Amino acid sequence: MDGVEHLKESRRRMTSLATLIADVEKLRLKENEMKDTEVLLKDDDADIRELAESERSACMETIRDLKQKILSQLVHEEEVDESDLVLELTAGVGGQEAMLFTAEIFDMYQNYAAFQGWGFETLEYFPSEIGGLRHATASVSGTHCYKRLKFEGGVHRVQRVPKTEKQGRTHTSTMTVAVLPQPTEINFTINAKDLRIETKRASGAGGQHVNTTDSAVRIVHIPTGVVSECQQERSQLKNKEKAMQVLRAKLYSMKLEEATSKRYNARKIQIGTKGRSEKIRTYNFPQDRVTDHRIGKSLYDIRGFILGEGLLDEMIQTLQEFSEQESLLDILEENQLTEL
Repeated sequence: MDGVEHLKESRRRMTSLATLIADVEKLRLKENEMKDTEVLLKDDDADIRELAESERSACMETIRDLKQKILSQLVHEEEVDESDLVLELTAGVGGQEAMLFTAEIFDMYQNYAAFQGWGFETLEYFPSEIGGLRHATASVSGTHCYKRLKFEGGVHRVQRVPKTEKQGRTHTSTMTVAVLPQPTEINFTINAKDLRIETKRASGAGGQHVNTTDSAVRIVHIPTGVVSECQQERSQLKNKEKAMQVLRAKLYSMKLEEATSKRYNARKIQIGTKGRSEKIRTYNFPQDRVTDHRIGKSLYDIRGFILGEGLLDEMIQTLQEFSEQESLLDILEENQLTEL
């Protein structure tokens, strides 16, 4: 880190520290205010007691919010938390029903991006015959988009009666979400000699423009064997750009996992490939319930949840708070080991 960057980092840390100190002081004042309010709960006047109860409830809510804000500031952000991302969705077990569910989850995240004011661009979309989705990738860009979505990676399970079910039986199907941080040119580069680029004609159900020109692109990263394909656009150049975007995100995610695997090993909330094989959430339609298995939180109103607005945001916020608590426990454990 050169002198200018070191100065910028020092200023940023000083600003963060000043904000933290101010919030701790606000918390202290609010806790004293609540103590004074609790005295009034014993007043002889019923109106004063009622007013004190209302004030006490407001104080408790403010104290809870301040404590969470302080906790968030104590936990250092990951370097990639400010990154844009590539979202990858793949239908799992359950045939056409799994593909229909995958399409709904894709729409949910697209709506959530709009709800947050983020950019959302479909990079690849392979539909099924009856309106479902086999596989898709999309780029998401905007403030804290990776920080908010990084814990969505994993196996999502749906339990419901499929449209094609004649006997009215409930089926279980799955789909998988991968959330890959998008690197910048500065922090991650790929050597051109490590790539094998192939072109072919777009075919099958995938892509909006199945055509007779060699516009589809397949890129292989030779050292790792990682493959990225795109046939979404008519232009071979645009398909190459999108395929490279996904490839870079996949390779960058692999690099990050090597650096963070030890840190996340013991945590309930995983990111990266470990999280991708884990069943993280169940959407139970008969019970109108969405349950996140990592934190044991259930929300009701599935249709409202998959709209990709307030209910999904509530679940994501709870996951983030839980992760921050785990991070703080890690910090405390590290400090205890250092003292021993």
